[in-house]
Amino acid sequence: MALNVVMMATGTFALPGFEALVESDHYVAALITQPDRLNPRGKPHPHPLKEFAEANGIPVMQPQSINTPESIRKLQSLRPDVVLVAAYGQILKPEVINVPRLGMYNVHGSLLPRHRGAAPVQYAVWKGDKKSGVTIFRIEPKLDAGPMIVRMETEILPRETSGELHDRLAEIGADALLETVRLLEAGEAKPLVQDETEVTQSPKIRKEQGLIDWTQSPAELDCHIRAMQPWPNAFTFLHRPDGSSERMLILQITPDHSLEATGKPGEILSGQGSRMLVSTGNGVVEVDRLQPAGKKAMATADYLRGRPLTGGEYFSPEE
Repeated sequence: MALNVVMMATGTFALPGFEALVESDHYVAALITQPDRLNPRGKPHPHPLKEFAEANGIPVMQPQSINTPESIRKLQSLRPDVVLVAAYGQILKPEVINVPRLGMYNVHGSLLPRHRGAAPVQYAVWKGDKKSGVTIFRIEPKLDAGPMIVRMETEILPRETSGELHDRLAEIGADALLETVRLLEAGEAKPLVQDETEVTQSPKIRKEQGLIDWTQSPAELDCHIRAMQPWPNAFTFLHRPDGSSERMLILQITPDHSLEATGKPGEILSGQGSRMLVSTGNGVVEVDRLQPAGKKAMATADYLRGRPLTGGEYFSPEE
């Protein structure tokens, strides 16, 4: 027997799962999503979830708050068997959580209980995890702490950025959503309580966390730079002997294990032609791609052709 499902989501992480649900045998009663955001010109930002829902004749609700009595009554009127939540963007009160007959379930981009919080994908890359995945758990008042229904894991690829991992996990999340609904429909779901001793937190990333700390090891720097893409991007300041400096995004590095650090952390080693080699806390990295302020991303060799190093340059926070 098909279930009556409501999707509660906003970000693109939910799109593959939402599409899969709509194409399944289950009835999708509505999409509940955040109100449209306006750009500086007053026009709405693109909203792929809303556009897909409208194109498929699915009602869309966009309350300022899902926790108001009016919003709760509208949700109750849909008589959902299950509500599936993915990157919705609002804290849910118990009165909302208790509406669906079979419960409310969240799609989370990590292998819980590791990386609870708002930025699990970025923290998995940042902390050098070898694997990540998607966990679907029953929502309870405590953040990301409910019993798990489905866990699907994948390896984190060696050069993978947060953005690339996010997109892969979104596709895995679609499979996890369909499996969750299948288990609930068949009465075969076996909730697994999370081990509280293994909990780590992944709070929302702040823009200033993109600042590169060159005292870290090459491996730590590589993880940090990949984790900060596509936002806020890892940044530093290039200082030249003439006293000038420029803000620069560092987009890709490669640890160079053949060299030892011969300078202070952040010092650019001279005499390397088209290569930019930088001393770190305990090694050397090569900067492969970068983006000067106000310019497009480019290979480092292209940058050096236009602005060669003369010796004495270094990276550090703005001075």
